[in-house]
Amino acid sequence: MLKSENEMIEVIQSDKRMMHALRTVRSLNLPDWWIVAGFVRSKIWDVQHGFLESTPLPDVDVIYFDQVNKSETKEKEWERQLAQIDPDVPWSVKNQARMHLKNNLPPYTSSEDAIASFPETATALGVTLNEDRNVVLTAPWGVEDLLQLRVKPTPLYQSDERKSIFF
Repeated sequence: MLKSENEMIEVIQSDKRMMHALRTVRSLNLPDWWIVAGFVRSKIWDVQHGFLESTPLPDVDVIYFDQVNKSETKEKEWERQLAQIDPDVPWSVKNQARMHLKNNLPPYTSSEDAIASFPETATALGVTLNEDRNVVLTAPWGVEDLLQLRVKPTPLYQSDERKSIFF
């Protein structure tokens, strides 16, 4: 059983599939990029449950933050490039500089700000590679719920208005 953020990072760094995905996304040089949500949650929950096989992912969510080019067309271009590098991964790419509109929220200031607005604490997290190619984890609401296998709303989704949208 994992008990800390450092142990989570070690598990991710030892997973060849995850590291390949991280290196693949890093090769695009996207601004303020992260692989988020189920990519991390599923791996940690697989470990917490003692599963030997990884749970298949419906998609691999890649986010980035680019105030200059907010075009959805550009996101699709990035997805195509990722698919050319690794066609076996179901890539999904979204620029968080425009996603606040879809979520009916004030503009995000960064990818990490957007991650903090995800609906559940167990998926409000992401990983990236720093300049030294080491895994960096962000978890604005901490990792306790993730490690304890709890699904609960982030503070933004605890209001009755937002709760009815997702829960």
